[in-house]
Amino acid sequence: MMTKAIRVHAIGGPEVLKLENIEVGAPGAGEVQIRHSAIGLNFIDVYHRTGLYPMPLPFIPGQEGAGVVTAVGDGVTTLKIGDRVAYGSGLSGAYSEVRNAPASRLLKLPEGISDETAAAMMLKGLTASYLLRETYKVTAGDTILFHAAAGGVGLIACQWAKHLGATVIGTVGSPAKAELALAHGCDHVIDYTQEDVAKRVREITDGKGVPVVYDSVGKAMVQASLDSLRPRGLFVSFGNSSGPVNGFDFTELARRGSLYATRPSLGAYASTDAELAGLSEALLDVVTSGKVKIGVNQRYKLADVAQAHRDLEARKTTGQTVLIP
Repeated sequence: MMTKAIRVHAIGGPEVLKLENIEVGAPGAGEVQIRHSAIGLNFIDVYHRTGLYPMPLPFIPGQEGAGVVTAVGDGVTTLKIGDRVAYGSGLSGAYSEVRNAPASRLLKLPEGISDETAAAMMLKGLTASYLLRETYKVTAGDTILFHAAAGGVGLIACQWAKHLGATVIGTVGSPAKAELALAHGCDHVIDYTQEDVAKRVREITDGKGVPVVYDSVGKAMVQASLDSLRPRGLFVSFGNSSGPVNGFDFTELARRGSLYATRPSLGAYASTDAELAGLSEALLDVVTSGKVKIGVNQRYKLADVAQAHRDLEARKTTGQTVLIP
């Protein structure tokens, strides 16, 4: 069947995102066919488009989406036509009206979660799930620092960390984003355009520093992240929205008190179906229980995805954004 999708034939700016007609065949063994009703927008889509994270050309971007199963391949017993499903781990190609995907990597949606909510929460929510539950196990009494607290991962993770009993310090880039972060789990908010982040963290923690910093900003925030940690604290670098961290000097870890540093990825934490199921189950639990609320703050037509990328890179968006086919 013919359907529409966004394809990238050469790396570059948002203008390389082209709406094209493509052919989608019947689902293969172990696969189902999905008609998307909503697609998630993420910074990793920008990294793929610019070549920071290289993809074989041409490719269809997008890492998360939700929709309805319209066809089932041989051997699939867990899903049927009409089931609502979502995904957010390791299934590139979401910027499309219709796609095929392995049934084992899809999450069947309960009635209480809409397609838009699912498309907005999967990759970002699964990221929050592994960051808070595995990379560093946040427990009651911890004080944590989370950069980009008003971003897609930040709004989910800060609510979740607060539910776990942590005191949450978030960084933002404007007063409006500060209000949003405070309404979504942050106990303290630092506007990095107006304040010295590490100095404020030390003030909030009575000079001790925090045991963990979650940093998706990268280049612009790495020094503030390291300076905010207590001895033997953990620097979690999981994104590069301001540019990659190049030339990292490991002696800085020793100088600040034997710090630890890690560069985790969702792919490594959800490499097996069982791992993905565990992360998904935890995410569904906190969302369906109301402990973490997912808000869709921006919607764009799939055909307008170039503008969505421009707004994302200009930090004009907050929280979750979806593309509507």
